[in-house]
Amino acid sequence: MKRIAPGLALTLVACLAAPIMVRAVPLEMGRDTVSAVLPRPGTFLLPAPDQDMPATPARLQTAIFAGGCFWGVQGVFQHVDGVTATLAGYDGGDAATARYAQVSEGTTGHAESVKVIYDPSKVTYSQLLRIFFSAALDPTERDQQYPDNGTQYRSVLFTLNAAQDQVAHAYIAQLDAGRLYAGPIATEVVPDHGFHAAESHHQNFLASFPNNPYIATYDQPKLLALRSLFPSAWHTQPVLALASDTPRP
Repeated sequence: MKRIAPGLALTLVACLAAPIMVRAVPLEMGRDTVSAVLPRPGTFLLPAPDQDMPATPARLQTAIFAGGCFWGVQGVFQHVDGVTATLAGYDGGDAATARYAQVSEGTTGHAESVKVIYDPSKVTYSQLLRIFFSAALDPTERDQQYPDNGTQYRSVLFTLNAAQDQVAHAYIAQLDAGRLYAGPIATEVVPDHGFHAAESHHQNFLASFPNNPYIATYDQPKLLALRSLFPSAWHTQPVLALASDTPRP
């Protein structure tokens, strides 16, 4: 199921009926004990990762997250204190096919992704992972997120170095071992294939159109979750992508 976005005149074809639910279990219970239906991301705060990136000299770091539609994922990270820039885009495929119309076919290998630039003295990679899994997606869904279906909506951590790869794999293993969900985490951890910025009208979409029906139904709850679960990390003003960062028409 696709969202068609020709410029700013957006036509939604996603199912906007009832809110989608995430199947999860309370932190103190395992999936063998009970399988409960809880609201989508933001129902509970996931445990902090046991591992983090090694300390580095003060300089900006980059991380790439794919978790379904990039509008909501970008919107979440734009409100995280310590994040200095974000870009919605595509990763996992070739540069020649990094166009929304082609990616939407689900055959390019690309996933809708978000590049996050952050200050590790204010927020670490492991903290970004915790926010991502707690507030931005249902990590048990495979090749889809909420009304959007296809490999372009799969959940992926595109790692940029061995340290990120180790921390990402370790956190997923930690969450699975904690038996927090009714099913295993489907999020992939793969080396970055090359990030390509999305078209300009996809940038800052949540911030620009907060009352859009899709945004109001599926993405605004992610912001509420972020603010509720991570009050000390909440940054009121979103860090917007600049027009100069997105030269694509």
